[in-house]
Amino acid sequence: MRIARWRDGGELGEGFVIDGVVVAFPDDLTVADVLTQGLEAARALFARVDAAGTPLADVQLLAPLVPTAIRDFVAFEEHVEGVSAGVEGKSEVVPEWYQAPTFYFTNPHTVLGPDETVRPPVTERLDFELELAVVIGAAAGSDGVNLTAEAAASYIFGYTIMNDWSARDLQAREMKVRLGPAKGKDFGTSLGPWIVTADELAPFVDDEGFLAVRAEVYVNGALIGNDLVSNMGWPFPEIVAYAARNARVVPGDVLGSGTVGNGGCLGELWGRAGALTPPPLAEGDEVRMVVEGIGELVSRVGAAVPAPLLPAARARSRQRSRTP
Repeated sequence: MRIARWRDGGELGEGFVIDGVVVAFPDDLTVADVLTQGLEAARALFARVDAAGTPLADVQLLAPLVPTAIRDFVAFEEHVEGVSAGVEGKSEVVPEWYQAPTFYFTNPHTVLGPDETVRPPVTERLDFELELAVVIGAAAGSDGVNLTAEAAASYIFGYTIMNDWSARDLQAREMKVRLGPAKGKDFGTSLGPWIVTADELAPFVDDEGFLAVRAEVYVNGALIGNDLVSNMGWPFPEIVAYAARNARVVPGDVLGSGTVGNGGCLGELWGRAGALTPPPLAEGDEVRMVVEGIGELVSRVGAAVPAPLLPAARARSRQRSRTP
């Protein structure tokens, strides 16, 4: 099953994509409702659908869900090798990377949909990041806390393509303060074109539990990077289990795989080359991501948006009491 959100004229639609047609959910349900009910309920809902709908070509697809939270992992060793060379001057995967699938939270309020233009901050090093993301649904018999990998697998409702836009120069400054990424990332995350339910991708799961689908990214029609998602350091159920460790995952959460290797972002290639080759993204560029079994997510780069300037930190006296 493929699940999407769209705009048809002034009307918002949410439902299934069936043979090139969008069909609204019965009972005026939303994607959020369906995720909360879980995958088995979605199958029952699909059986009730009237196939009459609207051709995809006649609607504007939106991001396939409004995320409750977005966690973005860094699960590809090859990506870490390349990016570290550019940021730290040497290619290195620190021992701590192997211990757990580290992630950061990004902004669910700046999500973009298919064919939507990203408006970056003023940056000299705009980059894309090709990722596959898990969408969390409900699972019976658990509250989403401290899950085993086996239990976490039942929370995987489906998958969508994710582009974690990055302003590398802003990100580098922030991370020198040992925090972030923040403004280097939170201006935009593209998701789409739809959610493909987990059962459809089950044939691609290998003997070790990794999802062996091919992922590619093109800039202005030229292939920049490609990889198998099964090159992750951890399979997706372990990613979900770590997110739920001493915490909770809930329906509507999005968990990004992190950037695939072998050119999944420009930053990796810059680190390996020791130069800005290929060049950073610029206004007018088109980024097209293709993931086997999912489809393609196309985005365009718009003009940068200047933000109000803030003053630098002020030197303070560090006195411990008020002067009389």
